[in-house]
Amino acid sequence: MKLNSLHDLYVAELKDLYDGENRIMKALPKMAQAAGSPELRSAFEQHLRQTQVHADRLNRILERLGESPKGGKCKGVEGILDEGEDFMNQDSPPAVCDAALIATAQHVEHYEIAAYGTVRTFAKRLGADPDIPMLEETLREEKETDKKLTTLAESYINEEAKSAR
Repeated sequence: MKLNSLHDLYVAELKDLYDGENRIMKALPKMAQAAGSPELRSAFEQHLRQTQVHADRLNRILERLGESPKGGKCKGVEGILDEGEDFMNQDSPPAVCDAALIATAQHVEHYEIAAYGTVRTFAKRLGADPDIPMLEETLREEKETDKKLTTLAESYINEEAKSAR
């Protein structure tokens, strides 16, 4: 897709996010299964349900724009998840694996926070008023997930990983 306007870039970014959300939906069950901490497993399972809502919101925005959600490839999320899978394939103590899973998830969250902030700004500039509340809600949820992961890491997981051998 050739980008000739901010609208074209907006659509391309939305498709990129849609692909990223779908990649995350495929990765989260594996991450939940690999998690040793019941709280971390639960957080991943909850985020999976939330990610499905995020993909649905993007689909609705793209439909409103008369665009198919297909066609994007989120190389950023793909790369982060590939690195996370490398961590999961190592024979690490459970707490170290959990710390690595949190690190991977937070990399994804930070990517999404930046991306959703960007498309929200594009929507405002383009006067895409119906899209703004959905994008802001998703952005808020991504920030909440990041905070929840930080709380889990700081509450005990990183300390257990520090003591692991």
